[in-house]
Amino acid sequence: MFFIAGGTGFIGSHLVRALAGGSYSTRCLARTPEKAEVCKKIGHEAVIGDITDRESLKGRLDNCDIVVHLVGIIEEKGDMTFKRVHVEGTRNLIEEAKGANIKHIFYQSALGASINSWAKYYKTKAEAEDIVRTCGIPYTIFRSSLVIGKSDGFTEKLKELVRLGPFVPIPGSGNGKLQPIYVEDWVKCFLKIFSDASRITHYASRIYEFGGPEHLTYNEIVLQLMEAMQIHKPLVHIPAKLIKLSLPFSGISRKIGSLLGKKIPTVTGEQLGLLQVDNICDMDSVEGNFGFVPMTYREALKKFIVNG
Repeated sequence: MFFIAGGTGFIGSHLVRALAGGSYSTRCLARTPEKAEVCKKIGHEAVIGDITDRESLKGRLDNCDIVVHLVGIIEEKGDMTFKRVHVEGTRNLIEEAKGANIKHIFYQSALGASINSWAKYYKTKAEAEDIVRTCGIPYTIFRSSLVIGKSDGFTEKLKELVRLGPFVPIPGSGNGKLQPIYVEDWVKCFLKIFSDASRITHYASRIYEFGGPEHLTYNEIVLQLMEAMQIHKPLVHIPAKLIKLSLPFSGISRKIGSLLGKKIPTVTGEQLGLLQVDNICDMDSVEGNFGFVPMTYREALKKFIVNG
């Protein structure tokens, strides 16, 4: 049986739908009864709990074989910090997994995860990886580049930005490269490994780094999204330092925007910095690791923007 933490998040919601109705037994961890009901409606077990609250996990993993850890945040809000969610949450989940005699751990990390990274997001992802790798339980870790699909946070913010004004602001040069992979292709990668859950204990512990079949600059990503949305506006490059200086006033801007019926997307200094650097790996990484060629960004956009 799979125990899925994060089954109602972006990637998790796609995965649990793919697992529904098959030969997989699945128990989802949900933070609220409403979210638990979502999992139950598609045929999975559901329990209430939160990986940042160790006590809430007691007994939740009993009789499960594989823990699928998908919980993560891309922005700190209040006490939900990268350290608390990525590091402390992972430690709580792993300690419970040990007590429940879990046979395999899957962890969704990120391409770029490094203990030496200046970005707290990548640094804490790497710290979480260390907890998984040293726990004594066989593991699989996915380090994927940008995962995109219906309701993904990155694309939703970009859509808001594209709709906002007479031009689309681009932080810095916009030449930082990403390697977007469609979420349904991510699910295929997962199922290539876990299609026979009874055999997973025979797999050696491994980290997979992968992304889509293209290296695209941020400029190219914005232009292809605009094309899919049938919006035509100029791109205006603004120095990233100038945007960072304006961040303390972003709350005021959002309030004014809401009064004018405009939704202004949130952005952090760290996110701005990450857009300036490449987040890429081998363009054949999915084919090499999982035996199929994933969709291009334009093909994926047709699935969830044009036809969605």
